[in-house]
Amino acid sequence: MNFAEQYKTDLLDAIALIDTSQVDRAIQWFDDARSASKHIFVCGNGGSASTASHFACDIVKGASFNRPVRFRIMALTDSLPTLTAYSNDVSYECVFAEQLKNFAEPGDLVMAISGSGNSPNVLRAVEYANSIGCKTIALTGRDGGKLGPLAQLNLQVPVPHMGRIEDAHMIICHMIAYRFMDS
Repeated sequence: MNFAEQYKTDLLDAIALIDTSQVDRAIQWFDDARSASKHIFVCGNGGSASTASHFACDIVKGASFNRPVRFRIMALTDSLPTLTAYSNDVSYECVFAEQLKNFAEPGDLVMAISGSGNSPNVLRAVEYANSIGCKTIALTGRDGGKLGPLAQLNLQVPVPHMGRIEDAHMIICHMIAYRFMDS
């Protein structure tokens, strides 16, 4: 089997491990947040930051355009000046939690994406969100790290390969987004 075929086979095996009942629960939380006009925040680092931004775009445009009820979602990864100011002047660990302190309110939804589940800035964001009464969803990989048990809902891809974890996280995000885009 060539490399591409092996990667595809391994990715399909990883996708098969996604607990779709938990994804359905996340979809319900997104629907509840939209219906109640709550804010949704999403964050991550590296590839997970890209997933967060991509997901927010899918929800802001694809799941909201020309619809009577719209999502109020923001990727905390998208304000480069804010990220670099906090990183330079305070610490990288606070870049997401400090933004949540400006915008998040009880009942809002925070989705944190981390393949390792151990990114300190993502952990701080979920800790803060939990402390003020937000609902929290984690997208994790491997053993879930510290983030898995910290979030109220953990969508875990329990494989060791970061690329396949990131691929599966994007698929989970599309499962959520297309629930609202296709309806």
